[in-house]
Amino acid sequence: MATLQMLTKFESKSNRVKGLAFHPTRPLLAASLHNGSVQLWNYQMGTLVDRFEEHDGPVRGVAFHPSRPLLVTGGDDYKIKVWDIKPQSRRCLFTLHGHMDYVRTVQFHHEMPWIISASDDQTIRIWNSTSRTCITMLTGHSHYIMSAQFHPKEDLVVSASQDQTVRVWDISGLRKGGPANPHQSNSFDTFDTIGTVKYVLEGHDRGVNFAAFHPTLPLIVSAGDDRQVKLWRMSDTKAWEVDTCRGHFNNVSMALFHPRHELILSVGEDKTIRVWDMGKRTSIQTFRREHDRFWVLTSHPELNLFAAGHDSGLIVFKLERERPAFSLYNDTVYYIRDKYVRQYDLATGADVGVLSVRKLGNQYLQPRTLSFNPVERAVLVTSSADSGIYELVGLPKDIGSDIKDSTTDGKRGNGTSVVFVARNRFAVLDKTAQTITVRDLSNSTTKSVKAPVTTNEIFYGGTGCLLLSSPTAVVLFELQLSKTLSEVSSPPVKYIVWSGDGSMVALLSKHTITIANKTLAQSCLIHETIRIKSGAWDDSGVFIYSTLNHIKFCLPNGDNGIIRTLEQPVYLTRIKGKVLHCLDRSARPRQITIDPTEYRFKLALIRHNYDEVLNIIRTSNLVGQGIISYLQKKGFPEIALHFVEDKNTRFDLAIECGNLDVALETADAIDRPECWNRLAQQALKQGNHRIVEKAYQRTKNFDRLSFLYLATGALDKLGKMQKIADMRGDPMSKFHNALYAGDVLGRINVLRDVGLYPLAYLTAHTNGLPDVAQEILDAAGLTEQDLDDVPTFSRSTLAPPKVITSTSQLNWPTIASRENFFDKALANGGLVSQEGAEPYMNGHDEGGPTMNDWEGDGPLADEEGGDAGWGLDEELPVVDAPTNGIAEEESGDAAGASPGVSENELWVRNSPFAGDHVAAGSFETAMQLLNRQVGAVEFEPLKPLFLAAYRSAHAYISLSPVLSPLQLHIRRNAEETSPARVVPVAFRSLQTITSGELLDAYRLVVGAKLAEAAALFRSILLTLLLVVPTSPSELNQLQDVIATTREYLVGVSIELERRRIVQAEPTNVRRNLELAAYFTHCQLQPAHLKLALRSALPVFTKAKCFATAAKFARRLLELKPDAKIVALARQVINEGDRNPIDAVDITYDSFTEFKICAASYTPIYKGSPSVPGSATLSPLTGVTEIGLQTTGLPTPR
Repeated sequence: MATLQMLTKFESKSNRVKGLAFHPTRPLLAASLHNGSVQLWNYQMGTLVDRFEEHDGPVRGVAFHPSRPLLVTGGDDYKIKVWDIKPQSRRCLFTLHGHMDYVRTVQFHHEMPWIISASDDQTIRIWNSTSRTCITMLTGHSHYIMSAQFHPKEDLVVSASQDQTVRVWDISGLRKGGPANPHQSNSFDTFDTIGTVKYVLEGHDRGVNFAAFHPTLPLIVSAGDDRQVKLWRMSDTKAWEVDTCRGHFNNVSMALFHPRHELILSVGEDKTIRVWDMGKRTSIQTFRREHDRFWVLTSHPELNLFAAGHDSGLIVFKLERERPAFSLYNDTVYYIRDKYVRQYDLATGADVGVLSVRKLGNQYLQPRTLSFNPVERAVLVTSSADSGIYELVGLPKDIGSDIKDSTTDGKRGNGTSVVFVARNRFAVLDKTAQTITVRDLSNSTTKSVKAPVTTNEIFYGGTGCLLLSSPTAVVLFELQLSKTLSEVSSPPVKYIVWSGDGSMVALLSKHTITIANKTLAQSCLIHETIRIKSGAWDDSGVFIYSTLNHIKFCLPNGDNGIIRTLEQPVYLTRIKGKVLHCLDRSARPRQITIDPTEYRFKLALIRHNYDEVLNIIRTSNLVGQGIISYLQKKGFPEIALHFVEDKNTRFDLAIECGNLDVALETADAIDRPECWNRLAQQALKQGNHRIVEKAYQRTKNFDRLSFLYLATGALDKLGKMQKIADMRGDPMSKFHNALYAGDVLGRINVLRDVGLYPLAYLTAHTNGLPDVAQEILDAAGLTEQDLDDVPTFSRSTLAPPKVITSTSQLNWPTIASRENFFDKALANGGLVSQEGAEPYMNGHDEGGPTMNDWEGDGPLADEEGGDAGWGLDEELPVVDAPTNGIAEEESGDAAGASPGVSENELWVRNSPFAGDHVAAGSFETAMQLLNRQVGAVEFEPLKPLFLAAYRSAHAYISLSPVLSPLQLHIRRNAEETSPARVVPVAFRSLQTITSGELLDAYRLVVGAKLAEAAALFRSILLTLLLVVPTSPSELNQLQDVIATTREYLVGVSIELERRRIVQAEPTNVRRNLELAAYFTHCQLQPAHLKLALRSALPVFTKAKCFATAAKFARRLLELKPDAKIVALARQVINEGDRNPIDAVDITYDSFTEFKICAASYTPIYKGSPSVPGSATLSPLTGVTEIGLQTTGLPTPR
């Protein structure tokens, strides 16, 4: 007959275990020891959770409360203790005193607040755990009472005693009568009427050690020192012995009923655990230990788990595998429950039985594996009975009410492991002989081969191939050629899971998962401390697996994580979207909803699918330190930035990924010197000197600030730094700033102020200032004759380098910095909202005017207005580099040499854009392109830009003082080797303009600095003429930016003209109203359009044009302004409804589409002529001619 297996789940070593108890819901096991300690184990994790050591002497009884976090123990110190087991407050709550000898067992009642205890004082006591008093005492046994147990449902108690009897007590009177008076003494007379003996079961020849009720039937099992296990039956009137189980050859310590099968389990001092058939009363399995006597046995109230305590510890085990045999094909799961093959449709939820395999093996062993053949619609079912058997059965095609038995037309054979390997072939492993037999569907042998390695299990490895699991590796074995194709090292593999397309396979061991491709090339190895139970592949290529208490994911690169926790283990069958299909331990199909966001997000990252990453960021709520750490670890700090709220963490991430905007924002909020210093370093690396400037200002690092102004050519700011140094009383700093600024008089004054007259005199004398030198001599009381012995010096050449191209208002990147994909996409997607941002203000704190300008807390200051701020100085020297450089090259040719095509000429040939021609020095062709493409006719305003663009594309290295410098050409595509594709470096990029000057211009608009804004918008338009787009999408973006800048320049110009009229012609109300109305029709961003509409409201209201004012107010409400503005707008609307009139008639029609003439600031309605009769320069740019026919910018190649 087949035998049961003891599947050990947990084992611990300790002192002798006398009592055991499972927690009903959590994976906890309490063990009371002979040394007086009570241990609390997590048997899933295999860890000791806690230890209670307040008992004095052995602790024999232990039990958990069925619903509350309580534990009760009883020991040889006559005490019963109740413990709180909540993790945060594990302690003894109270102690019950009353027993006068050892306490053998304790137990909580399943409903009432009662505790029952059995003692060697020959009494059974029931205690009220609420009042903490003894409410009844059962007497009648004449010897030690070894155990007492409540009935699981009825008001009965069963007890076992060394007086050789088992007694059943009726305690229904306790429930009816209630507790006794707590003030009465606990004498034997007090409880006479509470509990009565219902049955006395006599039959044991020696003392009885334990007795227990059956969970559902009227049966009792008892174990005694007569080495017998007896089965008793009860009725309403009597109880009698049914039979005796004999086989133990020493005292039987304990016996209990199997909660699910008709089995009895017993343990004894003969060092065995025995399993008995209740029906036949015969032993069907014996498990032995070498040296340890067993003292206690318990079963889990809900799960298929048992625990036994022995002389040196405890063991947690189960008697049967709970993993259901199943196989997945498309959307159908074939699985076995209660020895019936069932078919479950994942799509419809239809679950039907199709085949009975009840006669395969024995009644206690469920089938081990199931392999499905979809072509023949057949199953291979295996069982571990009789050293391994299998059955090949065809499933019925029509599912009816009658379920056929597998013995009808099934074919059986012996084999440890069996699996289909082809449409009409299956392989059978004989583990003992280590042979693999290939059989056809008639169960006839077609081929037999010797296993190439010691094989424990075989799995499907592809058509005609097997995966052989050995103790140290998995081998891919080809059956036809009897050849090993590949091998991968792995612990013993228990299960394998193929991906849907058969390209990947997961090899599941007890604690490891090996992910490999179909040729067993390993991609990753996952190790788990908890047992791995099952797994399935997600449609996206992620492996999802379950452990005892978690569902986890494993990415192709080996990264893994937790999806959710589990109360009980499940066996995964399929993952479809957010639904995880599985079988529970009772082999019932379940659906679990999971959140795949985290692993899909990480998968998109490692596959560089940034569109998917962006979509997940927008549509989910991914949060947590784990995600942030993962993104940092994988090199995506810019993405982690979107998940972080903590200011310090945001700052660190922003510095790491180079996001200066966020770093500046968070540094401003944190406001610590170390943050500003780190920000300055990072900004300097990126060439963003304006942020460096602010950081130096906030940390008052004046020396570095002065040197920064020298490097950027901000001479006027160096003058301000001299004033700050004077206010600080720092003559050395003042001298440095004067030296940087080329202020000779300033240096002389500093030297005079500190008493260094000789140096002051020499400075004035060598810089051609004789009058100042004479003043110094007079102040020192000397004449020129007194200086006859002083050596003469030639004229000083000490001066700062001349500013060629001012960069004081431009960031000059030293590191190529492009806008991050995610920053750009998230901003475009609306996650970064500008609408609610605080208006950009150029505020000043209280204090000295100069100091506050440079040390204030406001944003980056805009000190300069007009063209001066853009370095468009009239004194800029004319650079003749293009002509001279070419002439020198021509004159320097060696005789007889044939010169190749110059780099500049290649640039001109390879690009159709004016910016590249300017960089090549071909100003003439650049002007022709601008004329043809955008209608430029006046190029004088572009001269500084032309020169700066040319300089930016060339560098000069001086090899020797007597030789001309070597000219280097800087390419945009340095890696390009083909002469037909080389192009110069871009003078300005669209990204730097939109993230720099354009944002500054917007801020000036918000700050009402309209003259400065107009100058900046005009400068942006001119700069955009030389921007070279690199792709069609960038060309479209460039055209959009040009249109936006033009609209803003028109709008700002209109408002400036309106304000001029208000001051110069206050009586011209009509023109004032028209310009205010035209300003509101410029295509501005919502935040700026609100300003235009708000500025128009008081103008029209004051002129009593209530109807038009109401129209503007309604447009303002559509933009969803603040509550105060909403109230004002509604007030204007109400006034317009009461007085729908306009006191002044203006040229403005809000219902007809129109453009605004940038020259006359008048509307050009649709269909009207929009070009003046004679050629006119555009007032917006001063460069292009109005009405000139152009071709537009070409599409980049």
